[in-house]
Amino acid sequence: MNKKKLLAIIPARKGSQGVKNKNIREILGKKLIEYSLESSLKSECITKIIVSTDSDEIMETSKKYGISVNDKRPPHLCTSEALTVDVLLYEIKKLIDKEEFFEYIVLLQPTCPLRSASDIDQAYNLMTNNLCDSLISVVDVDGQHPLRMKSIRNNYLYNYIETGLEDMRPRQKLPKVYIRNGAIYMAKMEYFLSNQGFGSNKCLAYEMPEERSINIDSEKDFLVAEYYIKKITK
Repeated sequence: MNKKKLLAIIPARKGSQGVKNKNIREILGKKLIEYSLESSLKSECITKIIVSTDSDEIMETSKKYGISVNDKRPPHLCTSEALTVDVLLYEIKKLIDKEEFFEYIVLLQPTCPLRSASDIDQAYNLMTNNLCDSLISVVDVDGQHPLRMKSIRNNYLYNYIETGLEDMRPRQKLPKVYIRNGAIYMAKMEYFLSNQGFGSNKCLAYEMPEERSINIDSEKDFLVAEYYIKKITK
């Protein structure tokens, strides 16, 4: 069986709960999805790009970049309850039916416009040069550390992680903690198909800086993304 190297899937439905028409909303004169289209096309490791959508406008935008969308995603995979993993499995099955096979898969969410082609390629090289099944990009939580978090019960404040004291250490003294930033989810295709997910006991971390870790989910995120895009492209 002849397997190609890396399949990239960009899921971009037209609906959005938090921000209306989020994936085609413009940032500095460019639609949100265009940032992911550009970074994926500039990648030296991606073999094929699939845009999974139910939107005519996103289909047309993808075609302008030379990325064809064969057909629209079915309605049951376009609701807010639809799982991304099911969308990926649907697109992969279509390729397998056409006898197109890949060694690796990468999920590129269009809500992460500052992810670069270099990030994709470095993540792929990290995967292929280490013993692992998958890789997920992360960012340091910095000041939003879990040891600073609280819960409220009966109007009283409690440590979310109980340590028996009020931890007043500066953030630089706290142990490093990371959170997924949504930019890159990568796995061996065989592992993904068998486990239907990217989490694994051998999951590598690809750390990204805050300025490339914006994951747009609100109006505020658009403003932050615009700030960093201006800063990076100066």
